[in-house]
Amino acid sequence: MRTLLLITVAVSLWGAYNGFLTRERDHPPGPIAIEAPRQRNIDSGATFQRDRYTLTTRAQFSTTARLLRTERYRTDAGADISPIDVAIGWGSMSDSALLDQLKLSQSGRFLHWTSSKQPTVPWEVINRSAANMHIIPADAIVLKKLTSARVGDLIEIEGELVDVKRNDGWRWNTSMTRDDQGGGACEVIFVTNVVIRS
Repeated sequence: MRTLLLITVAVSLWGAYNGFLTRERDHPPGPIAIEAPRQRNIDSGATFQRDRYTLTTRAQFSTTARLLRTERYRTDAGADISPIDVAIGWGSMSDSALLDQLKLSQSGRFLHWTSSKQPTVPWEVINRSAANMHIIPADAIVLKKLTSARVGDLIEIEGELVDVKRNDGWRWNTSMTRDDQGGGACEVIFVTNVVIRS
């Protein structure tokens, strides 16, 4: 009985400590990431292999944005090439004053937001100021940085927008604009560098 109690206490303490380390980072009202992501399209991109996948480069991509959410994926069709989705916001969607009005969630490789009342910013601005990105990490360091980042962090991401084709014919094409919505609107990005700021 004493052993079970000690194990329960240890698990509870670890959970509390881990929750403290990963808690959301607070910011005062006001945007903390002003610029939209930067993109330079490539007309005829190079292809390269990642295990059983062929990746075709569509654009050079970089951004400095507020981390809104992350979600790990382990069992869906793209999980072995893209184990994590990262949702980011810039402009209005990097402002705590707006984010406090929204409830954000990720599932099924989508970012969802709802609000109990009409936000102070139009929905079309919200849609143009956030993105859900399917991350293909270039290496274990990139993945570790993204999985250890805290919601609310200011993060810099560099890489390439890519189309993906698996050797069994399965495909995943990247979005090339921040204005689209729904299926196919997510960026598929091969991430080569990540910097986390508090």
